[in-house]
Amino acid sequence: MNANLLFFMLLCFLQTCGSYFSTSSQKNSKFYSDPVEAVKDIHNGATILVGGFGLCGIPENLINSLLKTGVKGITAVSNNAGVDNFGLGLLLQTKQIKRMISSYVGENAEFERQYLSGELEVELTPQGTLAERIRAGGAGVPAFFTATGYGTLIQEGGSPIKYNKDGSIAIASEEREVREFGGRHYVMEKAITGDFALIKAWKADKAGNIVFRKTARNFNQPMCKAAKTTIVEVEEVVEVGTFAAEDIHIPSIYVHRVVQGASYEKRIEKRTVRKSQEEKPKPKKESDIVRERIIRRAALEFEDGMYANLGIGIPMLASNFIKPDITVHLQSENGILGLGPYPTEDAVDADLINAGKETVTVLPGAAYFSSDDSFAMIRGGHINLTMLGAMQVSKHGDLANWMIPGGKHKILDKCSLPLTGKQCVDRIITEKAVFDVDKTKGLTLVEIWEGLTPEDIKGCTGTDFEVSNVRLPAL
Repeated sequence: MNANLLFFMLLCFLQTCGSYFSTSSQKNSKFYSDPVEAVKDIHNGATILVGGFGLCGIPENLINSLLKTGVKGITAVSNNAGVDNFGLGLLLQTKQIKRMISSYVGENAEFERQYLSGELEVELTPQGTLAERIRAGGAGVPAFFTATGYGTLIQEGGSPIKYNKDGSIAIASEEREVREFGGRHYVMEKAITGDFALIKAWKADKAGNIVFRKTARNFNQPMCKAAKTTIVEVEEVVEVGTFAAEDIHIPSIYVHRVVQGASYEKRIEKRTVRKSQEEKPKPKKESDIVRERIIRRAALEFEDGMYANLGIGIPMLASNFIKPDITVHLQSENGILGLGPYPTEDAVDADLINAGKETVTVLPGAAYFSSDDSFAMIRGGHINLTMLGAMQVSKHGDLANWMIPGGKHKILDKCSLPLTGKQCVDRIITEKAVFDVDKTKGLTLVEIWEGLTPEDIKGCTGTDFEVSNVRLPAL
């Protein structure tokens, strides 16, 4: 074959794939001293990916610079929207954001108010799906299938994106395509890309390579790759060669602009520290006793060598009662494997939090990673146990835990609240009993608290169940 013809065919193939062969020199990352200069070309109506988890790892200086440029009509893609007076909450106050694509409203009253009053469009997306949509966007994958959301409003459509002022739905989510693979149903999700990404990293070298610090990596890492223009603010710029090549988290090809931040507040949402041994425990209320009963029973689910993901609240507290003779590796969805106890006051670190936004420590052998890697561990079946709180659970294992609950019973024939997950629950632990869940047959009562009978449990459960070899919890 003629060599010129071969080259022409190769060039056409690369262009068809969206890649372009070039002999030109590499376009280096551009460094700025003023964050306003770095963002001044962000246009009205732009889609902006904004890194961070809660307030950990947010690009403070770049967000503040958008207040100065006054850009409006923003579609902001972020796990949440900060708090009322910090982070993206500042852009909500000035009405610069038109739509939020996020997984969590968080502790932001203005976010909630604007959404419910019809001033703000909100596309709520499960956190792991959000991370994967961003990762897919950066990898050039237009869509993918996930089991998350099947049988819920995510798949069925109709979830309110925007309300009218009278409370009716102005814009509703669309129904998702469903396919079956290996006997299981999956929902199609489209990738997310942005016009710009605003990223917070720890350090950049002068070639534009960057590294993150502890749990401040979170959504920042996948977002670096999913925008046309990625703007990174860092705490320090160092010489090339300071990082070993194998230690670089994001190579310079993804980094277009770098700004060294002049200062960082690094506000902590939930400063949580270890109690002093001298501190006297508070007297326990009846509600505290009931809560601890659930926590202690939940802790019996842990087995030696297990990898476990714990939800916020009661599930996380169960880790305090892990048996001393076993090892359990705790995973936090914001990017930790090897979660440790709360820190002492002098060890508090704004870059080290858990999924509940609490300050924490890690154990020897721990690892940090990004949000997309975190949910790949869960979705890929690498986590042995997930423990969550719930507002409602159906007899067949459907879970509802993301809207305000109503009604007397929490265990029902069918959940009355919108589903968070379909047939995803294997065991239910309450303050009175423990049930095993069969996705086809329903519930079986397997444990009961001392002094109660199966008839007592029937009276406070909103569905029927089988009774089999009922025993007392081994507390």
